[in-house]
Amino acid sequence: MSPREYDESDARIRPARSTRPRSKDRPSHIGAIMALVTTVDRGRQRCITDDGLVITAMRARELGPKSVVAGDIVSIVGDVSGSEGSLARIVAVSDRRNSLSRTVDDAAQVERTIVANIDQLVIVVAATNPEPRRGLIDRFLVSAFTEGITPKLVVTKTDLGVVPEFLAQYSKLDVEILHTAIKSESRERDLKALHAMLQGKISVLVGHSGVGKSTLINALVPEALRLTGDVNAATGRGRHTSSSAIALPLVDSDGWIIDTPGIRAFGLSHIDNNRIVDAFTDLSEVAANCLSNCSHSESSCLLDAWAAPDGVIDAERTARLASLRSLLAVKDQAAEGVED
Repeated sequence: MSPREYDESDARIRPARSTRPRSKDRPSHIGAIMALVTTVDRGRQRCITDDGLVITAMRARELGPKSVVAGDIVSIVGDVSGSEGSLARIVAVSDRRNSLSRTVDDAAQVERTIVANIDQLVIVVAATNPEPRRGLIDRFLVSAFTEGITPKLVVTKTDLGVVPEFLAQYSKLDVEILHTAIKSESRERDLKALHAMLQGKISVLVGHSGVGKSTLINALVPEALRLTGDVNAATGRGRHTSSSAIALPLVDSDGWIIDTPGIRAFGLSHIDNNRIVDAFTDLSEVAANCLSNCSHSESSCLLDAWAAPDGVIDAERTARLASLRSLLAVKDQAAEGVED
């Protein structure tokens, strides 16, 4: 028996899975409604419209991961009734006017946006337990100044410890400073002053764990019921009590407070060195006259003369210069240990 000869009739062509060509066009979503994102938690976004309707929504796949944060203005389609168990879909994120971002540390390459569309960055530090750290405050200020966000400084636990003298230096940078007590008779007056500071603004509270952010939130928005925690006696660090950023409406005001998880590291590797120098407004004019390749660390840097006018070392200026140089050094060398 001779072997069989094959021809083209024996070839089988697998039909295409779909005869419909894939389109790059996307729906216009003309009927989408706008809302403010108040919370992002485990793939679900809690949003609120101008009419006060609260909607739970998922993120459209094409937006990508980490594309929606608290403070975003988004377009929502689907079930926008806000009824229990309903789930809508976020299909677009409006352009942000600013954002607060960080890297996990200065060696990291991934920028993480924490919140967006902010009026004020309220840096919360404690007079004691834990002690305030100049380096972390300066990192927050750099982020605020480069993004056009107004920074404020709130010092808590003033009735439990002496406020470090270096904190007063920030008032020279037009940073408003407010002191608040925990249990003293001035507490109510302090809270009223803080309420006035936040009124009519979208403010984000940032700071180390244990400085009292959640305590302030509970006092200003009683129904928030944010968990509070103690400071670890062994490490001097606070325990994380907030796991995600959440925007809360300020009582008797049209302002919003965004509470964030306690931050122990705030890397600046996503910010250019020149922008970091510009954020130190008291040093930037002098630094602008340095040589074009000046790293601001060599002995010929004009900032050394600024820190020691007429050859006399000025302690405040020297501390400011040291803070700037520490930020530039750890960023350039990708060093670890960003808690200055």
